[in-house]
Amino acid sequence: MTQPDMTQDEAMAMVRTMAEMQNAHNVQVHPEWRSQGYEYYRAIWVECAELLEHFGWKWWKKQVPDLDQVKLEIVDIWHFGLSDLMRADKLDESVGSVLLAVEDATTNDLNPGDAVRFRAAVEALAESSLSLQLFQIEPFQRVLETLPMSLSELFRLYIGKNVLNNFRQDHGYKTGEYRKLWSGREDNEHLIEILEQLDCAADEVPQALYGELSARYPG
Repeated sequence: MTQPDMTQDEAMAMVRTMAEMQNAHNVQVHPEWRSQGYEYYRAIWVECAELLEHFGWKWWKKQVPDLDQVKLEIVDIWHFGLSDLMRADKLDESVGSVLLAVEDATTNDLNPGDAVRFRAAVEALAESSLSLQLFQIEPFQRVLETLPMSLSELFRLYIGKNVLNNFRQDHGYKTGEYRKLWSGREDNEHLIEILEQLDCAADEVPQALYGELSARYPG
């Protein structure tokens, strides 16, 4: 395997940026989120099941993986995993090192063998979350590696989903007023479409994305 161009410091900077954004979102949900005993492990294994629904697992019918939605489910898992790591004070340089290992991951055409390995990696992540009730970075790295999905892609989609999560909270997600279906499509689908169409500097993405979501939301 060739060494990725990204450095350890750059990888850890991405992790810290995501952690800062995650903390801000968690505070929006509850100012004392670290002491609430939220069952992040439960959220992770449920997201793993939702991921497999998008990827396909049924042998009795033809299923085509929806990789855009699969990757968003991975990002959702990372939201909860990152929160768990921060709460347990386990977000250190080793996390950046593990994620750096997948930076050179490239999209491939999943053959049956790849699909088997990916499903097994997802189930191993769910199992570790349930048995240990604590997020483990190595099983998560294996999910990224077997899909595959790079750290840069995880970072880009995390920024997008974090903005969407904040948008949801601002529009009544916690109180039940928010509507996830817009014009017959889920907000996640709108998110992917907007991200693909955005043409702006990286530091302008959060504000531009929020504006585009606001323009589309039927609220």
